[in-house]
Amino acid sequence: MFRSLVFFVVVGFLIWAAITLSDFPGIVSLEWAGWRIDTSFAVLLILVTIFSLAIALIYQFILFLKKSPKKIHARWAAKRRERGYRALTRGMVAVAAGDANEAQQQAALAGNLLNEPPLTLLVSAQAAQMRGDEGAAIKYFNAMVNRSDTKFLGLKGLYNQAIKRGDKIEALTLARRAHRLEPKSTWVANDMCNLQISNGKWLDAKVSTSDLEKLKLMDSKTAQRQKAILHYQLSEEARNKRDLISAKNYLQKCIKQAPDFIPAIIKLSADWIQDGKSSKAIKLIEKSWETCPHPELIISYLNACGSSKSIDKVRVIKKLTRKCPDHIESLIALSQYSIEAKLWGKARQYLELAMKKNTSPASRVFRMMAELEKKENADHVSAHDWLIKASQANADPIWICNNCGNSSNYWAATCGKCEKFDSFRWGEPYQVVEKIKATKINKKNKSQKSPD
Repeated sequence: MFRSLVFFVVVGFLIWAAITLSDFPGIVSLEWAGWRIDTSFAVLLILVTIFSLAIALIYQFILFLKKSPKKIHARWAAKRRERGYRALTRGMVAVAAGDANEAQQQAALAGNLLNEPPLTLLVSAQAAQMRGDEGAAIKYFNAMVNRSDTKFLGLKGLYNQAIKRGDKIEALTLARRAHRLEPKSTWVANDMCNLQISNGKWLDAKVSTSDLEKLKLMDSKTAQRQKAILHYQLSEEARNKRDLISAKNYLQKCIKQAPDFIPAIIKLSADWIQDGKSSKAIKLIEKSWETCPHPELIISYLNACGSSKSIDKVRVIKKLTRKCPDHIESLIALSQYSIEAKLWGKARQYLELAMKKNTSPASRVFRMMAELEKKENADHVSAHDWLIKASQANADPIWICNNCGNSSNYWAATCGKCEKFDSFRWGEPYQVVEKIKATKINKKNKSQKSPD
C-alpha cells in the first residue's frame, strides 16, 4: 500500500515537471574554450540526468569488482563449513553407533574443514577411547584442557580415563581442578567427595559434604549421616596421632549427628571410663540402648558399672534393659548372664519369651537353650535337639553391607567388596540380602516400565 502510494507520488511529480518544462522551455547557452552550445533547459536536464546515471553505474561496477573476491570466498567458506558440519554429524553418529574407525575418519575430515577444535577434539577423543587407544585419547583431552572454552570437558575426559585405569589419586587431582572451574556441577561435587573418601581425605570429604548440602545436591539427612561417619574417621585419625582430646571431640560430634552409631558410642564410652567418667558412659549407653539395643553395648556397660560378679552383672543388665525389657537383645542379654549366674529358671523364662516374641529367632537363641539344658539338667539329648534347630535357624546378626550383602564381624567405613561408603548395617544376613534383592528388582521393574 505504502509503496503504491510512493509510486503514484513520484509519477505525478515527473508529469508535473514535464508539463512545467514544456510551458517554460527556456534557453541555456554554454561557452568554453571557444565553443558555444545553445540548447533548451529540458535537454540540458536530460543530459545531466543521463550523465549522473552513467557515473552511478560505473561506481556500482567498481564496487562489484572490489567486493566480488570477498563474496566468492564467503560462499566457498560456507560450503566448506557445511561439509565440515556434515562430517562432524556423521562422526557423532558413528560414536553413538560404536563405529570407531568411521568416527575417527569423519573427525579428521571435520578437523580439516572446520576451524573449530572444540567440536572435532571431542569426537576425536571419543573415537580414540572406543578404539582403546588411551594415549591418543589423553592427547586429545590435554589439547582440550589447554583451551579455555573446552578445559572443563577435557578435565572430565582425563578424569574418566584415570578412573578407568584405577588411578584414584590422579582422578582426585583432576576432580579438584574441574570443581574449581564448575563448583556447582553435580558429578564433579559428588565424585570429588567420593574420591576424597576413597583416598582417606576425611577432612576434605567433610568440607565437600557441607558444600553438597549447601548446593542442595545432597539432602540434609544424608549429609548429617555422612558427616557423622567422617567425624568418626577423623577421630580414628586423631587417635593414631595420639591426639586423644581431638579424638573424643570428633566422637561427640559423630554421636550428636548419628545417635544410633554404635561404634562411636562404644569408643567414647571406653574413653570416658578410662578418664574416670564412668557415670557419663553409663548415661550414654543407657540412652543408646533405649533407641538401638546392640549386644556390643553390654560389655561397655558392665565395664562402666564395674561389675565383676555374675549376680551383679544380672542386676546391672536388668537396669540397662528396664526401658525395653521385651526387646530381643534385652532378653538375650538377660538370658546369657542369668545362665552365667546359674539362675536357670530366669534364663529359661527369658529364652522362652524371646522365642515367643520372635517367630523366626536367630540361631543364638537355640544355642543358649542347648547350653541351658546341658548346664542345668545335663540333658545332652535335649541340648543336641536345640543345636539342630540352631543349625536350621536364621544366622545371628552381623554387620552386613546393604549394597552387596558382604558380611563382617566388625564395622568398617567402606565395604571391602564393593567399596561403598557407610554401607554396613547391623542385622540378620538373610533379611539384609532379601532387602537388597527386593531393591534391585524394584529398580529393574521401574527401568523396564515405559512412560505413560
